[in-house]
Amino acid sequence: MSERRLKHWGWGYEDEQPSHADLTEAAALITGRLGFGSTEPERPVSLAEITLPAPRLSPPRALQEICRSDTYDRVLHAYGRSYRDIVRAFRGRFDHPPDVVAHPRDEDEVLAVLDWAVSAGAAVTPFGGGTSVVGGLSGPLGDRTGLVSIDLKALDRVLEVDPVSQSARIQAGATGPVLEDQLSEHGLTLRHFPQSFQFSTLGGWIATRAGGHFATVYTHIDDLVESVRALTPVGAWESRRLPGSGAGVSPDRMLLGSEGTLGVITEAWMRVRPRPTQRASAAVQFDDFATGADAVRMLSQSGLYPTNCRLIDPGEAEMTGAGDGSHALLVLGFESADHDVEPWMSRALECCSDHGGTWERRGSGGSGSGGDRNAAVGSWRDAFLRAPYLRDTLIAIGILSETFETAITWDRFEEFHQTVLERAGAAVREVCGAGSVTCRFTHVYPDGPAPYYTILAPAARGSELEQWAQIKQAASDAVIDCGGTITHHHAVGRDHRPWYDRQRPEAFAQALRAAKRAVDPSGALNPGVLIDP
Repeated sequence: MSERRLKHWGWGYEDEQPSHADLTEAAALITGRLGFGSTEPERPVSLAEITLPAPRLSPPRALQEICRSDTYDRVLHAYGRSYRDIVRAFRGRFDHPPDVVAHPRDEDEVLAVLDWAVSAGAAVTPFGGGTSVVGGLSGPLGDRTGLVSIDLKALDRVLEVDPVSQSARIQAGATGPVLEDQLSEHGLTLRHFPQSFQFSTLGGWIATRAGGHFATVYTHIDDLVESVRALTPVGAWESRRLPGSGAGVSPDRMLLGSEGTLGVITEAWMRVRPRPTQRASAAVQFDDFATGADAVRMLSQSGLYPTNCRLIDPGEAEMTGAGDGSHALLVLGFESADHDVEPWMSRALECCSDHGGTWERRGSGGSGSGGDRNAAVGSWRDAFLRAPYLRDTLIAIGILSETFETAITWDRFEEFHQTVLERAGAAVREVCGAGSVTCRFTHVYPDGPAPYYTILAPAARGSELEQWAQIKQAASDAVIDCGGTITHHHAVGRDHRPWYDRQRPEAFAQALRAAKRAVDPSGALNPGVLIDP
């Protein structure tokens, strides 16, 4: 049987790509709803039409079995899946493709590839699911002799399960579905579900400090890590497996968010838990986003810790089919493997009622059932899961679709939100002539929310990258100028470097450079990300 192949330019598998007739039909519906875009979809440059420069490197005989340099493999591993990446791949533009793509089957082969690449003077990029949305995978190589991409997806097993401590040792290449299928055999779950869950990997989540779908308490992969193992050019990096430790700076915390610059993550011990059996959900309407934000702040500080607490502004609720544009919508949910969550939901709805929130019906369920979910919740969830696929269609029909996310404390949120909307919206109108900027909360904490902004605007075909750069500059400047973080859960990559450099203390930057010199003396690991060699 032939292997099911991923699309070389966009999200998902090749066999999931809509036909041109289907795209044309979708274009009519989308442009009619948004009021901009083209009803005549462009076609992506086919793989057969792409010409790459000849590989500058050739692996030694001992590694040839696991290394490839064919056009498909090099193209697939050249980019992540940011808007800019997809536009370039859609048009057949591959400026810095890897010369060799390695597919190691175990840690010994990872080390052999790493040793060869470093000794050859090449740059090395660890590759998990290729789902980076911040330019984490490709860039100029400077004086490196070439680029080797190490694809870790063959390292995809749950190696050990400790049911007493509720922990599991998992290889870094396991995608979300693969590791969940293996954990389910033990009645367990990692409970980490980013939007990229289908294709992203555990190692990628750790390297980028990924945020999951759940809105409170264990929001980031950080919260689930017990210990991490990584390979570096000077040796292995592995922390002791412990529930917690106060022994100096944490080795795990240095690898979390390191984005492939301090080592190739190969496995980790992760905190797991029994799969939930009790659930409750509700869709709560508020007159406006500000009122809903007040209610969410109260919920975040109540100690109830809902599983889902996503506040969606009226514009985004309408766009996703979860509302009519007249109200903000709160998608609220609780789940547990231990106890009935209805008392928690009842108290949460009381808090919402105190701020004018209204709801019609609630979904609940036990014994693993999701119950009768509210239609608005279902509509929003479906739109959330479809979003990466829809973006490919939007690019084909001339619509700029981009997001940016951040976090800010509650006391500064109102002014922050107003300023960011104004400055990002002004940039969209100036650059594109029309468009919208909407917002939702993806995660909430007792001290502040994580706002997530979505931009939809008409794109000038052939000038999308220039439009993107201007809007990205304005939105990112606004976030940093107003005291937010340049990223809450999307990582830094190359796209966020200018603003990350402004956000971090310079003394810390110097310490990070010193750490990289210690484990990667030649600067081979993912150059250009986080720090310069």
